[in-house]
Amino acid sequence: MDLSEITPVAQDYLKAIWSATEWGDPPITTTALAARMGTSAPNVTDTVKRLAAQGLVEYQPYKPVTLTPQGRAYAVAMVRRHRLLETFLVTTLGYPWEEVHDEAERLEHAVSDAMIERIDAQLGQPTADPHGDPIPTAQGRTRRPLNTTRLTRARPGRYEIVRLSDADPQLLTRFRACGLVPGGPFRVIAQGASGTTGVPGNQHTAIDLAPVEAEAIWVTPITILNTLRSL
Repeated sequence: MDLSEITPVAQDYLKAIWSATEWGDPPITTTALAARMGTSAPNVTDTVKRLAAQGLVEYQPYKPVTLTPQGRAYAVAMVRRHRLLETFLVTTLGYPWEEVHDEAERLEHAVSDAMIERIDAQLGQPTADPHGDPIPTAQGRTRRPLNTTRLTRARPGRYEIVRLSDADPQLLTRFRACGLVPGGPFRVIAQGASGTTGVPGNQHTAIDLAPVEAEAIWVTPITILNTLRSL
């Protein structure tokens, strides 16, 4: 997939449209896309119409925007670039994970496919980025972990953290300070209107997470079967 065939603006839009539904949310509207891209709704509509004319998205007024097969292929290739760059910045250059999203946004339009594949090989072909998002393969295959849910919907019990949204760097800073990391355990004690109370990692002290914080965390239940498989 030659990403140089489309503009950086098209690359950003396709990546945003694909990412919006990756974790089970419904297709994105032009209004939500405008908020995500930091621009006006009319500007988004004009751009989406151009993408539709190129055969990259399906667009109808007042309906969500979806990707065509070709648009999806470009989007997944961009997601692969972005997440490999984030992983490289954290593991090789020592960036804090709350800083890598914006840095990767700038770099992903400049690097070549050859460099991305060298980074992938150097890192040992990682399957997830530092925030827990799956890294698509070079062939465009993606695999989201099964049986995941947002922390806000998790009943009391033991869970493994699967993903932390990287949309807000301040939240990532807070998560790191609390010991919340992908792959780490979290025990939900209670859910309420004020948020989620639970114990991260192997700590003994409970923390309170506001709804906006818990909504940015995806978890999967820790079962006896999963525990046995890891032994």
